[in-house]
Amino acid sequence: MPTLPWTTPNPARPDTTAFVMASRLDVRSGKDTPRFFWKSLSAWGQVRKAPGALGASLEAQLLKGVFYTLSAWEDRDALYAYAKAEPHKTIMTGLRSVMRESTFTFWEVPVAELPITWADAKRRIEEQARKDAAQGDRSR
Repeated sequence: MPTLPWTTPNPARPDTTAFVMASRLDVRSGKDTPRFFWKSLSAWGQVRKAPGALGASLEAQLLKGVFYTLSAWEDRDALYAYAKAEPHKTIMTGLRSVMRESTFTFWEVPVAELPITWADAKRRIEEQARKDAAQGDRSR
């Protein structure tokens, strides 16, 4: 289970708030996992140079085809600029067909609380997945 440890691309301004995003991405088939992993490394390289990125980590459970991402940003706009920039934009568009399910969750924390722990991030991801499932059940 390779985990890329928390890295801090840009120092946070003291006494500010970070916008945090955590995700769980499930690959549809084991045959797609290596490609998804290699592409995720390109996105990882991009986040390490992204303006407004305050920290990031990636956990890949290769045998399960599950990828977790965790990142902190100066604000929502910095995260969205990263997501729309290359290579992330093309990677995500190109891999959409191999994805089964994805869960994304967002919250804010004082920058003094960085880095976020994986335990906290995964708890929030699971809470969001339950909310998403409940909303899906109500819309049927």
